[in-house]
Amino acid sequence: QVQLVESGGGLVQAGGSLRLSCAASGRTFSSYIMGWFRQAPGKEREIVARIRWSIGNPYYADSVKGRFTISRDNAKNTVYLQMNSLKPEDTAVYYCAASPGTYKYDYWGQGTQVTVFS
Repeated sequence: QVQLVESGGGLVQAGGSLRLSCAASGRTFSSYIMGWFRQAPGKEREIVARIRWSIGNPYYADSVKGRFTISRDNAKNTVYLQMNSLKPEDTAVYYCAASPGTYKYDYWGQGTQVTVFS
């Protein structure tokens, strides 16, 4: 059974940093694309960043480029989202998701809340 478990969310002042983790289990993800999404109240879910587990090649949404970094640790089967220079508009529930390479995300975590106050 595939499981994606996020952690690391919380309450942080604007300008601060958080690191989200996504622990993946239940299958081999070496060919997968791992993505971080977020959904703010009243807004649609949007992609924040994604990375190919095998080769890296990260992608970032324009809104987070230069502030967020996605990475993965193969030994720990974990994907990270380092978030720096956080802004109130980054407040959202952040989700980890896995795609078998088609950009259709088949597996989702439960989400972790990130709240940035000014």
